Amino acid sequence: MNIGVETEKIEFKKTTGELKEGITSLASMLNKNGYGVLYFGVKDNGDVVGQQMGDRTLREISQAIANFLKPQVIPTIEHELLDDKNVIKIEVRGSEKPYSAYGRYYMRSADEDRELSPTALKELMDRQTSSDILTLIPAPIQTLTFNKLKIAYVTAGLTVDQTTFEDNTGLKNSDGKYNMMAFLLADENDISIKVVTFAGKDKTDLIKRNEYGGTCLITAIDKVIDYMESINETMVIMGNHRRAEEKLFDMASFKEAWQNACIHTKWDKGNPPAVYIFSDRIEIISTGGLPVDLNKEEFYKGISKPVNAKLQKIFGQLGYVEQTGHGIPLIISNYGKQAFDIMENFVNVTIPFNYEKKNSDGTDVDNEVSLNEAEQRVISYISQKSNITIKELVEVSGYSDGYIRKILFSLKEKKVIERQGGNKTGKWVVIS
Repeated sequence: MNIGVETEKIEFKKTTGELKEGITSLASMLNKNGYGVLYFGVKDNGDVVGQQMGDRTLREISQAIANFLKPQVIPTIEHELLDDKNVIKIEVRGSEKPYSAYGRYYMRSADEDRELSPTALKELMDRQTSSDILTLIPAPIQTLTFNKLKIAYVTAGLTVDQTTFEDNTGLKNSDGKYNMMAFLLADENDISIKVVTFAGKDKTDLIKRNEYGGTCLITAIDKVIDYMESINETMVIMGNHRRAEEKLFDMASFKEAWQNACIHTKWDKGNPPAVYIFSDRIEIISTGGLPVDLNKEEFYKGISKPVNAKLQKIFGQLGYVEQTGHGIPLIISNYGKQAFDIMENFVNVTIPFNYEKKNSDGTDVDNEVSLNEAEQRVISYISQKSNITIKELVEVSGYSDGYIRKILFSLKEKKVIERQGGNKTGKWVVIS
């Protein structure tokens, strides 16, 4: 039986007596294609001759690959019967080039493994540093659809050509398979996007865990933003003959931090970005640290070195990011450089809440209250007409009689308004 010829992605060895040469071929194929298949029990011309098998044969192959092929990969090792003969098939995938075998570096050329010169090795490392890993790694699932992504393009006013869409957006790798970026943008995936809320200032007491993943990354990003807008209450201070309003946090800063986390995180590391909400702050964490060719001062100035260039291009086309680099300076202008905790493998952005306000002398504001939108509307109506009746409030607000009464009771409890005079001739007073 003959199973074909050796190629840049396939290598044949007669027996495991050539294990060292076989591992060399695996490293060589990984450096060329990020993928390789090695058979033991097959002659160079493709004829199946069989491989003797013992109890530890597969384990010994696995251990040798783990010990001598670097960086480590997890191979798929299978025992097959071809023409009633034992054959061992080893399949490897990896994107962390360059790979070495027994401390040396090789590159596949046709069916040969050629050792790399120092210059060629440096060129390989430079190409890998500048490459877009998300577009190289194959998606774990190849049955993907992109209806939500296409809708986002149409919504942004862009034309979608069904026949060229996947190629134009870079959703496939050089092997014609959907890549990891496609997996992130697919209608369905197993990527987890969480917003976790804690009761206090640490992670001791978890209150709520919201899951927005499992879908197109763009949809997930929007859902997180919608949720954060829903909890961004307006804080109202009544005092010193004035009424001041301030949101719980700056939404523009959060959007910049969150979108940057999703675009620039190193998705190939397997840790998606997340949002943690504490009693006094929000934390947005992403994986990967800064790019190797970007220092902190350049980062603070808004200089961008995209980790996932094609993903960033898609978000730019859809209007989610701009090339002006104003996002980081915006956050710094609101919260200072201390908002960023830049670690080797993570970037953590902290957005403190605005509710711990101070008087001019530095003391706490005692009469600070939080008002929802309905309460603010009622105060507005009362400010315009102090003798407004409950019936009139129902008419102008569209709220029910019962809800208006509930709002008025709440405002009185919070000492924001008070009633002076009787029900017929009295009036509402907004407490200054």
